[in-house]
Amino acid sequence: MTVGDLKNQIKEISNSILEEVVYNRRHLHANPELSFQEHETVKFVSEKLRSYGIVTQEIKAETGLVALIEGVNPDKKVIALRADMDALPIEEANEVPYKSRVPGVMHACGHDVHTSSLLGVAQVLHKLRDQFEGTVKLIFQPGEEKVPGGASLMIKDGALNNPSPSKILGQHVMPLIPVGKVGFRKGMYMASADEIYLTVKGKGGHGAIPEMSVDPVVITSHIIVALQQLVSRIGSPKVPSVLTFGKVIAEGATNIIPGEVKVEGTFRTMNEEWRAEAHQKIRRMIEGIAESMGATADLEIRKGYPYLVNEPELTGRAIDAAKEFLGEENVVELDLWMGAEDFAFYTQQLDACFYRLGTRNEEKGIVSGVHTPTFDIDEHALEVGVGLMSWLAIKELQEAK
Repeated sequence: MTVGDLKNQIKEISNSILEEVVYNRRHLHANPELSFQEHETVKFVSEKLRSYGIVTQEIKAETGLVALIEGVNPDKKVIALRADMDALPIEEANEVPYKSRVPGVMHACGHDVHTSSLLGVAQVLHKLRDQFEGTVKLIFQPGEEKVPGGASLMIKDGALNNPSPSKILGQHVMPLIPVGKVGFRKGMYMASADEIYLTVKGKGGHGAIPEMSVDPVVITSHIIVALQQLVSRIGSPKVPSVLTFGKVIAEGATNIIPGEVKVEGTFRTMNEEWRAEAHQKIRRMIEGIAESMGATADLEIRKGYPYLVNEPELTGRAIDAAKEFLGEENVVELDLWMGAEDFAFYTQQLDACFYRLGTRNEEKGIVSGVHTPTFDIDEHALEVGVGLMSWLAIKELQEAK
């Protein structure tokens, strides 16, 4: 079979199973489960895989699953494909037939798309298993949205062992990219992400006599403003960094100074040495400012996902293959992204490529960003996602190594 014939066959199969892929996506969207609670989701995935004839499966990290598709000479080369399965604690505002049936829970980050796409890829590759050499490991993982990240737990539980893949590919929806297009970036792509939990403790009192109190609101304000120097004055401009505080709780009133203020935020960067140094500086600045103003500070920094780097050679081959499959005009270059992804844990273990699947359709009004209650996709993206990932997998298996 020629390359052109194989490409056309993948496209034909992807088109023929689109109705099934859409059904799977809508079922998952209507029945979302939060991080590390994906019990029904993983059961659904396992049953679907078995119905497609893929029976070599193993549960990992309690609500994750690994399955194998063996081609000709299965030991020649092993690659992995990953999809995440968890949803977010968001109340869906869309009025669609597949609207979430679970109050306060929604697939607002597209993991239903990732899971249904990989199920579609499984069908394509299983049908074409006599057309490639090697083994494809399918990784359906839980808990991407919650520290410590399902990827880290899957790795600890042996998801990358027996057999061990040499490469891994992952795709993620991108509502900024029009449907039909995909995006790639070689090298550093996404930031590390750490969570900051701070309690500033002072002495509460009457708002009319602040001299009798130690005002944690004012002290917290000084701390938040001072910490911005980490990004604007202390960190190197060559290393992208973000320090954001999104939650500040001071349970006082117009005439009541509270006894403490609670703050939550995130620190993100793309350099591990600076990441560790910044943690120390954050702690010293907070404790120093609080002490100098008569307060105390309790600080917890929860180390989250590492930075995500796309191996340049693998990603370069994927870009070429994507252009071959979709047309050069449908493959775009991505900018650095300060968002974080637990796929980064895989990139620390083996050569990896994490790319973006366009889902936007302005004519249909499908423009909302991820993590919003109105996020949705143009479902033509499912056909693109299934076909492209199948093509990338087979092309990578054909690389002699």
